Amino acid sequence: MPSSSLIPDDPSVLLTTAGMQQFKRYFTGELDPIKDFGSQRIVSIQKCFRTSDIELVGDETHLTFFEMLGNFSFGPVGSGDPKDFGTEGYFKRSAIYWGYEFLVNDLGIDASRISVSIFRGDGEVPRDDESHGIWHEEIGIPEDKIMEGGREDNFWGPTGGEGPCGPTSEIYVDGVEVWNLVFNEFYSKPDKSLVKLQNPGVDTGMGFERLAALMAGTTDVFETDLLHPIISKIRELSPALDERVARILADHLRGAVFLIGDNLLPSNKEAGYILRRHLRRILAYQVKYDIHADLFPQLVDLISSKYREFYPELEKTKEILNVLEDERFRFQKIIRQGVLEIESLSKKGQTIDAEKAFYLYETLGLPFELIQELAPPDLVKNLTREDFNKAFSRHQEVSRAGVAKKFGGHGLILDTGELKAGDEEELKKVTRLHTATHLLHQALRDVLGEEVAQRGSDINTERTRFDFVFPRKLTPEEIEKVEDLVNRQIKQDLPVKFIEMSKEQALKTGALYFYKGKYPEKVKVYYIGDSIESAYNKEFCGGPHVSRTGEIGHFKILKEEASSAGIRRIRAAID
Repeated sequence: MPSSSLIPDDPSVLLTTAGMQQFKRYFTGELDPIKDFGSQRIVSIQKCFRTSDIELVGDETHLTFFEMLGNFSFGPVGSGDPKDFGTEGYFKRSAIYWGYEFLVNDLGIDASRISVSIFRGDGEVPRDDESHGIWHEEIGIPEDKIMEGGREDNFWGPTGGEGPCGPTSEIYVDGVEVWNLVFNEFYSKPDKSLVKLQNPGVDTGMGFERLAALMAGTTDVFETDLLHPIISKIRELSPALDERVARILADHLRGAVFLIGDNLLPSNKEAGYILRRHLRRILAYQVKYDIHADLFPQLVDLISSKYREFYPELEKTKEILNVLEDERFRFQKIIRQGVLEIESLSKKGQTIDAEKAFYLYETLGLPFELIQELAPPDLVKNLTREDFNKAFSRHQEVSRAGVAKKFGGHGLILDTGELKAGDEEELKKVTRLHTATHLLHQALRDVLGEEVAQRGSDINTERTRFDFVFPRKLTPEEIEKVEDLVNRQIKQDLPVKFIEMSKEQALKTGALYFYKGKYPEKVKVYYIGDSIESAYNKEFCGGPHVSRTGEIGHFKILKEEASSAGIRRIRAAID
């Protein structure tokens, strides 16, 4: 199976962190692999992104972006014979045999270099005696080369708040972990309690960069031909740069290019903030280490040329570079101001506590991690994430109080993040605008084509603001056509209805959805027309909406402008 996007459709996670994520519902039995793939056996090379070890990036093994090789089995289990190469599911014996065979027979690694680990068991899950027996008695791994680990080391999952999980058996070469075999025997509920899966499955993961390092005779992923050319180019552009900093720049730039290639844009929340954090760190290092060379153009071209044969989404180097340059323009001045502010505090002998850190965040846009990165250690010795979070929470409370006061002291009766209203009259107005926004979305696709896709919206009592993917400025004629189309649907006084269904069924109807939206397994699809089949527009949405389009009034586009690279913004109102 091809790699899925780094931007997952799983609402429990921000980014794709493992190869099994796109197969999660096959492990649970919600989806049928035979029906969809013709087999219970799957292999993939998956783009992955993890930030849990971001502070360790710069050593020999840690990366934020990496590729994960994996083979998967979705039960029920077949014969259990490793020589059975059919389409039936397999479990521990086959996974262990094939992992060992690939490393020793196919890659030519001396068996004496291999050691393994198994789950030692705890009060809830027993010791993995089966894996121990296969490794020791059947394959012949000596007892002294079989380690035992607890939950932290030899039990994997779930991704997100709940999902498949189970004991693991790890394979090491010269003491370095290269392959993790996960045996999904359980489902972890949101309260962390475990229930047995009806059909156990196999989920293996082998880091491609670590494997490449192993085959190159090194333990350093940055010395492989995957990353060494990027490091070399950075050294060429800035010869005096510290090795650790060069490695962080290489990792973060490669990761940013892949995230943007999957249509993620920098923002101040969720996955977009992870991208923004990477780019801010790159820009901060350029300031801190006085890097005058323009890293972006040459490195984007280099990374794209290295990977685009396998990941064609990286061919759009111009669009990727535009996003990077837009972030540079937006934040370089801010970061420079932050560095100067920190230097000023240092000269005054002042330390940075939680309140000062929050001031830097609120006024200059410097996140907690960058403040710690840019400031000398003695300046932030008393700064903790916990104290910073408390300062942040206090600010949120003040902001909420201010919003309530703004709406007459009665509080917000509607604030979904997209729709904002303070009383019943305001609610009626934003509801009309909300339905008009659905009509606008469809009209844009009708006039400009299906490449139009929502990238955000914000609706208050004065106007609707709608952001969408499109590469150029709209012509006056196109704006007029869009406006006319919306008003035509309003004049037809079409009914507005919704139907609840599974997310899978909803996708099959062709309903539009926000690609970053986090949708539950059961969703509402609002449609405008007599039926969902013949609807003018249908979208995933929680409401509220008018009952008929005639209630909206006259629709008028006020302004069309650029929001960011490749993203246009329309502001519109109703009479």
